[in-house]
Amino acid sequence: MLLGAIEAGGTKFVLGVGNEAGEILDKLTIPTEHPEITVPKIIAFFEDKGIERLGLGGFGPIDINKNSDTYGKLQKTPKVDWVDYPLGDVLKDTLGVPVVIDTDVNVAAMSEAKWGNAKDVDTCLYITVGTGIGAGAYFHGQTLKGLSHPEMGHIKVQRHPDDTYRGTCPYHSDCLEGIAAGPSLEKRWGKKGHELADDAKVWEMEAYYLAQALTNYIYILSPERIIMGGGVMKQAQLFPLIRKNVLEMLNGYVSSPYLTEKEIDQYIVPPGLTDEAGVKGALYLAIHG
Repeated sequence: MLLGAIEAGGTKFVLGVGNEAGEILDKLTIPTEHPEITVPKIIAFFEDKGIERLGLGGFGPIDINKNSDTYGKLQKTPKVDWVDYPLGDVLKDTLGVPVVIDTDVNVAAMSEAKWGNAKDVDTCLYITVGTGIGAGAYFHGQTLKGLSHPEMGHIKVQRHPDDTYRGTCPYHSDCLEGIAAGPSLEKRWGKKGHELADDAKVWEMEAYYLAQALTNYIYILSPERIIMGGGVMKQAQLFPLIRKNVLEMLNGYVSSPYLTEKEIDQYIVPPGLTDEAGVKGALYLAIHG
């Protein structure tokens, strides 16, 4: 059986065709533009592939309630061109196959749990720090859902004492995404992240914000592993800074061998599936969703 997989991110869509063994057999990456530009490219990729089901891990907010009349419809997303776009229905009707939908970060958490850096634990959190910030949670075989999906990228964090930047989020200004996602780095410092690699104060401030978020997630969800991906996290110097800040912020309050200087390098980690965590998670969703 051939299955389709889509990781729909804020910067790019990763399209894949795979099989029930979890192998990606064909893949294409396209930029996230206006739906009238992006969606025809998606249709063109899949229409002659003979897929029988399609898994979609979408940027949010997106309706992931299978019983909803608007299942698969984008909601109040910061990607304003996509607000209210019925992506699930368009794909289902055009391709003529069932479409199973979750968030891009939820499916990435699921694929890391099945095949990546969380396959030895029962619970994990996957966080992407890129064009936006989002986090998905995998707990004992299921991704976390409730009223909708979690929106962990939009929590409020305490400002760094030296930060006066307003923030980029069109809904909250200085939520976590508004002050720590890729666009905020560029607008605060006047350069893209990769051009700031040697500027220590940039990454100390970034780690301060991300560590606050992780500390809150640890208190609330208590995951057994935290996986951090996305374009900003390719700055490898962030990982030791984040780990150090998390330990300082927890201040010994949560008792776990993972949350010690000896073990935290194995607790806050990059994706084991590198850049394929999202598309492989969407494939798993197509297989089992």
